[in-house]
Amino acid sequence: MSNTGADRADGNIPSQEEVRRQLERILSSPEFRLPDRARRFLEFVVTETLAGRRDYLKAFTVAQAVFGRDANFDAQQDPCVRIEAGRLRRELEHYYLTAGSTERIIITIPRGGYAPVFDIRQGIEVGEIGRPGPSGRALSLPEAERQVDPIRDSVKQRWSRPRYWLSAVGIVFTIATAATIFQHVRPFNAESEALSATADRPTIVVERFDGTPDGTLASDISRGITDDIIEKLVAFNDIVVAAPLSSNSESVVSSEPIYSLQGSVRLEGSMLRSTARLVRRADGAVIWANNYDADIEVRGKLNTQASLAEDIATAVARPYGVMFKTDTVSIAGSADAFSCILSYYRYRSEMTVQAHDVAKSCLQKAAENKPEDSNVTAFLSLTYLDEFRFPFQLNTKPTADTLRIAKELAERAVRLDPRNARALQALMLANFFDNDLAEALRAGAAAYASNPNDTEVAGEYGLRLSMSGRWDRGCELISQALGKNAGPRGYYEVGMALCAFMRGDTQAAELWARMSDLNYNPMHRLVLLSILGTLGKKAEAKEQIDWIEARSPTLIPNIRQEVVRRLARTEDQQRFFAGLEAAGLLPASEKEPGK
Repeated sequence: MSNTGADRADGNIPSQEEVRRQLERILSSPEFRLPDRARRFLEFVVTETLAGRRDYLKAFTVAQAVFGRDANFDAQQDPCVRIEAGRLRRELEHYYLTAGSTERIIITIPRGGYAPVFDIRQGIEVGEIGRPGPSGRALSLPEAERQVDPIRDSVKQRWSRPRYWLSAVGIVFTIATAATIFQHVRPFNAESEALSATADRPTIVVERFDGTPDGTLASDISRGITDDIIEKLVAFNDIVVAAPLSSNSESVVSSEPIYSLQGSVRLEGSMLRSTARLVRRADGAVIWANNYDADIEVRGKLNTQASLAEDIATAVARPYGVMFKTDTVSIAGSADAFSCILSYYRYRSEMTVQAHDVAKSCLQKAAENKPEDSNVTAFLSLTYLDEFRFPFQLNTKPTADTLRIAKELAERAVRLDPRNARALQALMLANFFDNDLAEALRAGAAAYASNPNDTEVAGEYGLRLSMSGRWDRGCELISQALGKNAGPRGYYEVGMALCAFMRGDTQAAELWARMSDLNYNPMHRLVLLSILGTLGKKAEAKEQIDWIEARSPTLIPNIRQEVVRRLARTEDQQRFFAGLEAAGLLPASEKEPGK
């Protein structure tokens, strides 16, 4: 329950003293990574709320007390409070995913205002995940999930299941952070044995970004961006990240890394420009380069460098991005595990039967050769799953056994590496198409927490949230993924079409649907058809019906099954079917009673 200034705890409401101690823990934690102004913001709104003055926490009040603005402050012209509040909300969420994952008192600042809310996390005890279980061994991730299920179901609705589960697994994430860094970030002069486990993955050497070497702000930022890029890159399981330790380290193991990430930082006044480029070490070819500009006065030094590092890391390592386009044609399909993963990305970009078969065969062989490789197992799961969810594009005849194999492979991939975002993504999709929405969203939340910069994870999780009826949050994630050039091309645009359609903006829905790749999957045309039917565009709808009847006739008798498989809520199904009926594809006689 929420607290607005109670004096004591009654089992549901934290006392003022408990809230003050929790505030101190947050502000003193190294995981709470905001500058002094944001800390003053949090301290001010918490203190004022405990004093019974939450109703006075408006943008004007905060601007004067925290930002030093005068009586002429205009929130419409100066968004400083709104921007800082958004940053503070994100950082509080990060804190409760990491250092505060098992803490009893939860402080949040709901959107739409600046007054904090205080909650008690019922039944959660410190160290619940990772302690010895009944058999004396540490609980595995799936076991730990089952431990917190009854607790998670008892908390307030606004702590949704995915987010709450994230806080439960946060301790696993925190404990594993050091191990992750040592596993994936190797010194450039490490012995070859240390790299043997990751020898078939490309390595990126992140070189120190150039800056004025005189202790100035630009020099400071260049070091910070380099460190932040490494932190962001290590979350991508498809690559190995290396950091040179000294100027002569290149002579020790010059053949191991195949890419170098280089860059520079320039500062003119408050305007910062960072230039980044990815160089193939074999021939020195620059295979990608970009400039990034920011105003450090607007966001602050730490947030600016973190944001730039996130943009650079995502551009380099995101699925279907530069790392997975370079040399794909010549490499994909060869024997090693990473080449098989390239084959998968190439297949998903082409979406042809032949490309699917090549990727599946390659991944099957790789899984036999490296059964301990979580990545390979996860991608193999996805190829089986695609036979189930794209049957009209891949000309497959999936059965329950197809989905069972995909799910078993996903579960194995997660057991091999519980923090692998791709494995958790595969488990999310397998559970979703197995009609287990709760488990699907739990896995999706964990995948997103593991690597929010993985555009495919963010996009797919957004799609599953949306189709489960959580359109606001789901569509936000899809939009963010598209903003980072998520692939494959035209895939997430159809998700945005559904988002607009379900909120009643049919004109925007049509634009998004036409921006999608209509030939990628016949279901994309079905989405456009429902939108056109709703708009009353009979002639254009007839063109889509003719295409489906000519190119994918087997879809027509299976329309209801495919739509229900994807849209969980009855009201969403009804809206979609009404559009198809208006378009002339779904006769009234085929409508189920009550639908």
